Amino acid sequence: MKSWAYASLWALAVLAGCSGDKAGKRPATEAEPIGNQPTARESIRPPRDKNEKVKELDLNRDYKPDVWLYTVEDKGPDGQPRERKVRKEIDFNGDGRVDITQYFNEREEKVRETMDQDFDGKVDSTLLYEKGVNVRTERDVDGNGRTDVWLYYEKGKLARKERDTNGDGKVDNWEYWENGQVDRIGDDLDSDGNVDRWTKNPNAQ
Repeated sequence: MKSWAYASLWALAVLAGCSGDKAGKRPATEAEPIGNQPTARESIRPPRDKNEKVKELDLNRDYKPDVWLYTVEDKGPDGQPRERKVRKEIDFNGDGRVDITQYFNEREEKVRETMDQDFDGKVDSTLLYEKGVNVRTERDVDGNGRTDVWLYYEKGKLARKERDTNGDGKVDNWEYWENGQVDRIGDDLDSDGNVDRWTKNPNAQ
């Protein structure tokens, strides 16, 4: 959403360097989307590899599986055979269909989590992890198979939010967060990839 939409929330306080001033052409960090943008929506439940074993669990005791745990035969750090966890699928709302899929690396650390939030069988949100901590979240808001919103976290807290508001595949709106609230917003008004206007939250500390 362009900056005029924020006018109802707080008065515009435009930082130095708005409109024609391109002195700081980009935010301090890289603003373009990361990775390839898909053309087809990802299924929340990927095809099962032939070497995967699956264990069904009924955690809510309704006599229907609500968790599917996938493992492969592997060797541990000690060289001994083991069953290594590679994926876990979860039926969160009890309708018998997968809503959340978690992916694990060779150390069985969660590295990726996909969510189907509108229960259509397709991925809407993807959470990316480093050492068990969510560092980035990507969301497909309009359901066209491309990411529209990127959220970046530092030490477990939201630090930056980026949006593609016009559907051209490029970020044109940046929110920077500090102390749990929006500190400033940058808008690309002419779709050239550069911030044209900065809006400061007057209530930010």
